Amino acid sequence: MSNSRLSMPSSGPASGGFDEDGRPGDSRAGLKNGLVWAVRVRPGEEPVQLAPAEIDAILDDVTPPSNWPRLAESWVWLHFDTVHSSARAHVAELPCLPEDVRAMLAETEYGIMLDAMPGLVWGAMPAFDAPGAEEDREIAAWRFAMRPDLLITTRRNPIPVLGAAYRALRGEAVPRSPAGVIDRAMRDFATSVRRQIGQLDDELDRAEDALLIVEHRTDLGHLGGIVGKVRRRATELRRVVVPVDHALRDGELDLPPWAEDELRDRTERQVHAALDDLLALQDRGRSLQDELAASQAEETNRRLYIVSVATTMMLPATFVTGFFGMNTGGMFLAQGAWGTVFAGVICAMAMAVTWVFLKVARLL
Repeated sequence: MSNSRLSMPSSGPASGGFDEDGRPGDSRAGLKNGLVWAVRVRPGEEPVQLAPAEIDAILDDVTPPSNWPRLAESWVWLHFDTVHSSARAHVAELPCLPEDVRAMLAETEYGIMLDAMPGLVWGAMPAFDAPGAEEDREIAAWRFAMRPDLLITTRRNPIPVLGAAYRALRGEAVPRSPAGVIDRAMRDFATSVRRQIGQLDDELDRAEDALLIVEHRTDLGHLGGIVGKVRRRATELRRVVVPVDHALRDGELDLPPWAEDELRDRTERQVHAALDDLLALQDRGRSLQDELAASQAEETNRRLYIVSVATTMMLPATFVTGFFGMNTGGMFLAQGAWGTVFAGVICAMAMAVTWVFLKVARLL
């Protein structure tokens, strides 16, 4: 490979990399091969941008010249933007990784996975895209492959958690292995999920308060919309969190010791806690929707009861008015000035008799 194949941004983590929206902060970053940044990091020190020749040596998996610095306990992070087909083709040909891992890094379809072999861990994990309203943020996937001394990440959509992890590579905050970056990104994702769960729980609180204080149950439609929105978003989050939890808790997954502590002990606990909160939210949403449905059924029955009583009360009067409305000869009360009054009195008496009958029969 030619040493001129890659061009690096000249800025470091303080001025380059991702901005707050997760996009490259330097206009020269992410050129034709999709490389956004390439840094060598070491705990307690500031990251150092790699020269193109160093990057080529790392990607070719060759021994670098003796005049290049090789720091103990240091590792390299290469991050690629695979939005362009040329960048995906470049990633799919990286000679430092097995073929199936390269193919995974170049994929663009959404999917969750985690796999490992001795000395190498790779997978695809979820994250929220560019910042916005929590409930409106879409879920995207980013991919990684890591060795103890190398981390390669790819993404097609802006991923703010990776930008935050990049900007956090300062001094003592630098993890001792690339697994620390994966752990931070996944814990940030779990925190975002739990924050959304808190907001959805507040929505259910407002719906529940309205349901408890409403007197006549005449305006329950908007509460059904709130509960439906909460359940829909909770279902979307669960479909993302459950595969991650299963991947991390897979008993057949044999992670290397340098990744075990970060991913199994810390990330797994955070993701599982988010899943527990999510399941509790879904249970509460279902219970509230059942209560809402019962209240709506009660309100429907109450309205039907009123209509039924009114119809029954008017039935005798309808019969009387129908009788006197017949166009036949010799009609009773057809003569005289008080015939209409007498007919009205008969209607009222018939309604009164019907009301007394309904009360005696305990139908009212």
